[in-house]
Amino acid sequence: MTTLVFGHKSPDTDSTGSPILWAWYLNEVKGGDAEAVLLGEPNTEAAFMLEKWDLPKPRIISNVDDGQPCIVVDTNNPAELPTNINGADVQGIIDHHKLVGGLETAGPIDITVRPLACTATIMIDLMGEDAEKMPDWAKGAALTCILSDTLEFRSPTTTDHDRATAEKLASGLGVSISDYAAEMFAAKSDVSAFSDAELLRMDSKEYEVGGTKFRVSVLETTAPASVLERKDSLMASMADVAKEDDVDQVLLFVVDILNEEATLLVPNDLVKGVAEKSFGASVSGDTVVLPGVMSRKKQIIPNLAV
Repeated sequence: MTTLVFGHKSPDTDSTGSPILWAWYLNEVKGGDAEAVLLGEPNTEAAFMLEKWDLPKPRIISNVDDGQPCIVVDTNNPAELPTNINGADVQGIIDHHKLVGGLETAGPIDITVRPLACTATIMIDLMGEDAEKMPDWAKGAALTCILSDTLEFRSPTTTDHDRATAEKLASGLGVSISDYAAEMFAAKSDVSAFSDAELLRMDSKEYEVGGTKFRVSVLETTAPASVLERKDSLMASMADVAKEDDVDQVLLFVVDILNEEATLLVPNDLVKGVAEKSFGASVSGDTVVLPGVMSRKKQIIPNLAV
Protein backbone atom coordinates (compact mmCIF):
# COMPACT_ATOMS: atom_id res chain seq x y z
CA MET A 1 0.00 0.00 0.00
CA THR A 2 1.23 3.50 -0.85
CA THR A 3 2.65 5.43 2.10
CA LEU A 4 1.12 8.88 2.46
CA VAL A 5 3.42 11.70 3.55
CA PHE A 6 1.77 14.81 4.97
CA GLY A 7 2.18 17.75 7.30
CA HIS A 8 -0.33 19.73 9.33
CA LYS A 9 -3.73 21.17 8.45
CA SER A 10 -3.75 24.68 6.94
CA PRO A 11 -0.52 23.78 5.13
CA ASP A 12 2.12 26.46 4.93
CA THR A 13 5.22 26.28 2.74
CA ASP A 14 7.08 23.77 4.93
CA SER A 15 4.04 21.49 5.27
CA THR A 16 3.62 21.61 1.49
CA GLY A 17 7.23 21.29 0.38
CA SER A 18 8.58 18.84 2.95
CA PRO A 19 6.08 16.05 2.13
CA ILE A 20 7.07 16.43 -1.52
CA LEU A 21 10.76 16.22 -0.61
CA TRP A 22 10.37 13.14 1.56
CA ALA A 23 8.15 11.34 -0.94
CA TRP A 24 10.83 11.94 -3.58
CA TYR A 25 13.47 10.49 -1.26
CA LEU A 26 11.41 7.43 -0.39
CA ASN A 27 10.55 6.75 -4.02
CA GLU A 28 13.71 7.63 -5.90
CA VAL A 29 16.42 6.78 -3.35
CA LYS A 30 14.81 4.14 -1.15
CA GLY A 31 12.78 2.46 -3.89
CA GLY A 32 9.53 2.79 -1.97
CA ASP A 33 5.97 3.70 -2.88
CA ALA A 34 5.07 7.05 -1.32
CA GLU A 35 2.78 9.93 -2.15
CA ALA A 36 2.88 13.48 -0.81
CA VAL A 37 -0.58 14.75 0.13
CA LEU A 38 -1.96 17.87 1.79
CA LEU A 39 -4.50 18.40 4.57
CA GLY A 40 -5.98 21.50 2.95
CA GLU A 41 -5.29 24.16 0.36
CA PRO A 42 -1.72 25.50 0.46
CA ASN A 43 -1.26 29.14 1.37
CA THR A 44 -0.24 31.75 -1.20
CA GLU A 45 3.50 31.36 -0.61
CA ALA A 46 3.28 27.58 -0.87
CA ALA A 47 1.27 27.96 -4.09
CA PHE A 48 4.03 30.28 -5.39
CA MET A 49 6.60 27.58 -4.62
CA LEU A 50 4.64 24.97 -6.57
CA GLU A 51 4.37 27.26 -9.59
CA LYS A 52 7.95 28.51 -9.38
CA TRP A 53 9.44 25.02 -9.44
CA ASP A 54 6.79 23.53 -11.74
CA LEU A 55 5.45 21.12 -9.12
CA PRO A 56 1.97 19.61 -9.32
CA LYS A 57 -0.17 20.41 -6.31
CA PRO A 58 -0.39 17.28 -4.14
CA ARG A 59 -3.76 15.64 -3.68
CA ILE A 60 -5.79 17.01 -0.78
CA ILE A 61 -7.20 14.53 1.74
CA SER A 62 -9.53 15.07 4.68
CA ASN A 63 -8.90 11.86 6.64
CA VAL A 64 -7.00 8.56 6.59
CA ASP A 65 -8.32 5.01 6.66
CA ASP A 66 -7.58 2.45 9.34
CA GLY A 67 -4.19 0.87 8.69
CA GLN A 68 -3.14 3.48 6.11
CA PRO A 69 0.67 3.69 6.13
CA CYS A 70 1.76 7.29 6.62
CA ILE A 71 4.63 9.50 7.66
CA VAL A 72 3.90 12.72 9.52
CA VAL A 73 6.14 15.74 8.94
CA ASP A 74 6.30 19.28 10.36
CA THR A 75 4.01 18.43 13.29
CA ASN A 76 3.39 15.81 15.95
CA ASN A 77 0.15 17.34 17.22
CA PRO A 78 -2.99 15.19 16.73
CA ALA A 79 -5.14 18.35 16.65
CA GLU A 80 -3.36 19.33 13.42
CA LEU A 81 -3.76 15.91 11.81
CA PRO A 82 -6.61 13.79 10.37
CA THR A 83 -9.25 12.76 12.89
CA ASN A 84 -8.41 9.08 12.42
CA ILE A 85 -4.64 9.51 12.69
CA ASN A 86 -4.43 7.04 15.58
CA GLY A 87 -6.24 4.45 13.47
CA ALA A 88 -3.68 4.81 10.69
CA ASP A 89 -0.30 3.08 10.56
CA VAL A 90 2.01 5.97 11.42
CA GLN A 91 5.49 4.78 10.45
CA GLY A 92 7.56 7.88 11.10
CA ILE A 93 7.61 11.48 12.31
CA ILE A 94 10.01 14.20 11.14
CA ASP A 95 9.47 17.45 12.97
CA HIS A 96 10.97 20.57 14.56
CA HIS A 97 8.26 21.41 17.09
CA LYS A 98 7.96 20.50 20.75
CA LEU A 99 6.39 17.14 21.56
CA VAL A 100 2.67 17.49 22.25
CA GLY A 101 1.64 13.89 22.92
CA GLY A 102 -1.47 11.98 21.95
CA LEU A 103 -0.26 10.12 18.87
CA GLU A 104 -0.55 6.33 19.09
CA THR A 105 1.25 3.89 16.82
CA ALA A 106 0.94 0.18 16.12
CA GLY A 107 4.59 -0.38 16.95
CA PRO A 108 7.98 1.32 17.29
CA ILE A 109 8.59 3.97 14.64
CA ASP A 110 11.36 6.24 13.41
CA ILE A 111 11.07 9.67 15.03
CA THR A 112 13.35 12.62 14.32
CA VAL A 113 12.65 15.87 16.15
CA ARG A 114 15.43 18.44 16.04
CA PRO A 115 15.67 22.06 17.25
CA LEU A 116 16.05 23.53 13.77
CA ALA A 117 13.91 26.17 12.07
CA CYS A 118 12.65 24.00 9.23
CA THR A 119 11.65 20.40 8.55
CA ALA A 120 13.35 20.54 5.16
CA THR A 121 16.69 21.19 6.86
CA ILE A 122 16.23 18.05 8.93
CA MET A 123 15.30 16.03 5.85
CA ILE A 124 18.44 17.07 3.99
CA ASP A 125 20.48 15.96 7.01
CA LEU A 126 18.68 12.61 7.08
CA MET A 127 19.33 12.09 3.37
CA GLY A 128 23.07 12.51 3.88
CA GLU A 129 25.04 12.16 0.66
CA ASP A 130 21.84 11.23 -1.17
CA ALA A 131 20.74 14.87 -0.86
CA GLU A 132 23.19 15.62 -3.68
CA LYS A 133 20.90 13.58 -5.96
CA MET A 134 18.01 15.97 -5.50
CA PRO A 135 16.84 17.49 -8.79
CA ASP A 136 16.73 21.27 -9.01
CA TRP A 137 12.99 21.36 -8.30
CA ALA A 138 13.56 19.53 -5.01
CA LYS A 139 16.44 21.82 -4.07
CA GLY A 140 14.24 24.80 -4.93
CA ALA A 141 11.41 23.51 -2.79
CA ALA A 142 13.79 22.89 0.13
CA LEU A 143 15.26 26.39 -0.21
CA THR A 144 11.76 27.90 -0.24
CA CYS A 145 10.80 25.98 2.91
CA ILE A 146 13.87 27.14 4.80
CA LEU A 147 13.57 30.79 3.75
CA SER A 148 9.89 30.71 4.66
CA ASP A 149 10.30 29.19 8.11
CA THR A 150 13.26 31.45 8.94
CA LEU A 151 11.70 34.57 7.35
CA GLU A 152 14.97 34.91 5.42
CA PHE A 153 16.95 34.32 8.63
CA ARG A 154 15.07 37.02 10.59
CA SER A 155 13.14 34.58 12.79
CA PRO A 156 14.62 33.76 16.21
CA THR A 157 14.16 30.07 15.34
CA THR A 158 16.92 30.37 12.72
CA THR A 159 20.06 28.36 13.39
CA ASP A 160 23.46 28.59 11.73
CA HIS A 161 22.77 25.18 10.23
CA ASP A 162 19.52 26.33 8.60
CA ARG A 163 21.35 29.31 7.13
CA ALA A 164 24.27 27.22 5.85
CA THR A 165 21.91 24.67 4.29
CA ALA A 166 19.92 27.40 2.53
CA GLU A 167 23.06 29.12 1.28
CA LYS A 168 24.37 25.85 -0.16
CA LEU A 169 21.08 25.19 -1.93
CA ALA A 170 20.91 28.72 -3.32
CA SER A 171 24.50 28.54 -4.54
CA GLY A 172 23.86 25.27 -6.33
CA LEU A 173 20.79 26.72 -8.02
CA GLY A 174 22.42 30.04 -8.87
CA VAL A 175 19.71 31.84 -6.91
CA SER A 176 20.08 35.12 -5.01
CA ILE A 177 18.59 34.54 -1.57
CA SER A 178 17.55 38.17 -1.10
CA ASP A 179 15.89 38.42 -4.51
CA TYR A 180 14.16 35.07 -4.19
CA ALA A 181 12.94 35.78 -0.66
CA ALA A 182 11.47 39.06 -1.87
CA GLU A 183 9.49 37.13 -4.51
CA MET A 184 8.29 34.67 -1.90
CA PHE A 185 7.21 37.31 0.58
CA ALA A 186 5.41 39.29 -2.12
CA ALA A 187 3.40 36.17 -2.92
CA LYS A 188 2.72 35.58 0.77
CA SER A 189 1.58 39.18 1.26
CA ASP A 190 -1.08 39.10 -1.46
CA VAL A 191 -4.15 37.97 0.48
CA SER A 192 -6.70 40.05 -1.40
CA ALA A 193 -8.49 37.00 -2.81
CA PHE A 194 -9.18 35.45 0.60
CA SER A 195 -12.19 35.93 2.83
CA ASP A 196 -11.79 36.95 6.46
CA ALA A 197 -12.49 33.41 7.64
CA GLU A 198 -9.93 32.02 5.21
CA LEU A 199 -7.30 34.47 6.47
CA LEU A 200 -8.00 33.53 10.08
CA ARG A 201 -7.46 29.85 9.26
CA MET A 202 -4.72 30.19 6.64
CA ASP A 203 -1.72 29.73 8.91
CA SER A 204 -3.14 28.70 12.26
CA LYS A 205 -2.74 26.15 15.00
CA GLU A 206 -5.01 25.13 17.85
CA TYR A 207 -3.57 25.55 21.33
CA GLU A 208 -5.08 25.30 24.80
CA VAL A 209 -3.83 27.26 27.80
CA GLY A 210 -5.43 27.45 31.23
CA GLY A 211 -8.51 25.63 29.97
CA THR A 212 -9.07 28.16 27.17
CA LYS A 213 -8.86 26.88 23.60
CA PHE A 214 -7.34 29.20 21.02
CA ARG A 215 -6.86 29.18 17.28
CA VAL A 216 -3.53 30.98 17.03
CA SER A 217 -3.32 32.55 13.58
CA VAL A 218 -0.27 34.22 12.06
CA LEU A 219 -0.13 36.26 8.86
CA GLU A 220 3.45 36.98 7.80
CA THR A 221 3.63 39.87 5.36
CA THR A 222 5.74 42.68 3.96
CA ALA A 223 2.57 44.74 3.59
CA PRO A 224 0.83 44.66 6.99
CA ALA A 225 -1.36 47.65 6.14
CA SER A 226 -3.23 45.56 3.57
CA VAL A 227 -4.29 43.19 6.35
CA LEU A 228 -4.79 45.74 9.12
CA GLU A 229 -7.14 47.82 6.99
CA ARG A 230 -9.48 44.82 7.25
CA LYS A 231 -9.20 44.59 11.03
CA ASP A 232 -12.84 45.44 11.73
CA SER A 233 -14.22 42.71 9.48
CA LEU A 234 -11.54 40.26 10.64
CA MET A 235 -12.48 40.79 14.27
CA ALA A 236 -16.16 40.47 13.42
CA SER A 237 -15.42 37.08 11.79
CA MET A 238 -13.50 35.74 14.78
CA ALA A 239 -16.62 34.74 16.71
CA ASP A 240 -18.01 32.70 13.81
CA VAL A 241 -14.68 31.00 13.15
CA ALA A 242 -14.25 30.20 16.85
CA LYS A 243 -17.73 28.67 17.03
CA GLU A 244 -17.27 26.63 13.85
CA ASP A 245 -13.85 25.37 14.95
CA ASP A 246 -14.89 24.67 18.55
CA VAL A 247 -12.40 27.02 20.15
CA ASP A 248 -12.96 29.85 22.60
CA GLN A 249 -11.07 32.59 20.78
CA VAL A 250 -9.11 33.31 17.61
CA LEU A 251 -5.85 35.19 18.10
CA LEU A 252 -4.52 36.93 14.98
CA PHE A 253 -0.91 38.13 14.88
CA VAL A 254 0.02 40.13 11.78
CA VAL A 255 3.79 39.72 11.49
CA ASP A 256 5.62 42.54 9.72
CA ILE A 257 8.58 40.69 8.20
CA LEU A 258 10.61 43.79 7.33
CA ASN A 259 10.08 45.72 10.58
CA GLU A 260 10.34 42.56 12.68
CA GLU A 261 7.26 43.07 14.83
CA ALA A 262 3.77 41.68 15.20
CA THR A 263 0.44 43.43 15.57
CA LEU A 264 -2.16 41.55 17.60
CA LEU A 265 -5.82 42.31 16.95
CA VAL A 266 -7.67 42.93 20.22
CA PRO A 267 -11.44 42.38 19.78
CA ASN A 268 -12.36 41.93 23.46
CA ASP A 269 -11.21 41.87 27.08
CA LEU A 270 -10.07 38.23 26.84
CA VAL A 271 -7.52 39.04 24.14
CA LYS A 272 -6.55 42.25 25.95
CA GLY A 273 -5.73 40.14 28.99
CA VAL A 274 -3.76 37.68 26.85
CA ALA A 275 -1.69 40.53 25.41
CA GLU A 276 -0.96 41.98 28.82
CA LYS A 277 -0.19 38.71 30.60
CA SER A 278 1.67 37.03 27.74
CA PHE A 279 3.75 39.89 26.37
CA GLY A 280 3.67 42.58 29.04
CA ALA A 281 1.91 44.86 26.58
CA SER A 282 -0.09 47.97 27.39
CA VAL A 283 -3.33 47.84 25.39
CA SER A 284 -5.33 50.99 24.74
CA GLY A 285 -7.19 50.16 21.54
CA ASP A 286 -8.18 47.29 19.26
CA THR A 287 -4.61 46.53 18.18
CA VAL A 288 -1.28 46.30 19.98
CA VAL A 289 2.20 46.20 18.45
CA LEU A 290 4.61 43.61 19.84
CA PRO A 291 8.19 44.60 18.89
CA GLY A 292 10.49 41.73 17.97
CA VAL A 293 7.75 39.10 17.96
CA MET A 294 8.20 37.00 14.80
CA SER A 295 7.78 33.34 15.70
CA ARG A 296 4.63 31.55 16.81
CA LYS A 297 6.66 28.49 17.80
CA LYS A 298 9.31 30.26 19.88
CA GLN A 299 7.77 33.57 20.99
CA ILE A 300 3.98 33.32 20.87
CA ILE A 301 2.85 29.82 21.89
CA PRO A 302 5.35 29.39 24.79
CA ASN A 303 4.32 32.75 26.30
CA LEU A 304 0.53 32.52 26.02
CA ALA A 305 -1.23 33.11 29.33
CA VAL A 306 -4.81 33.86 30.32
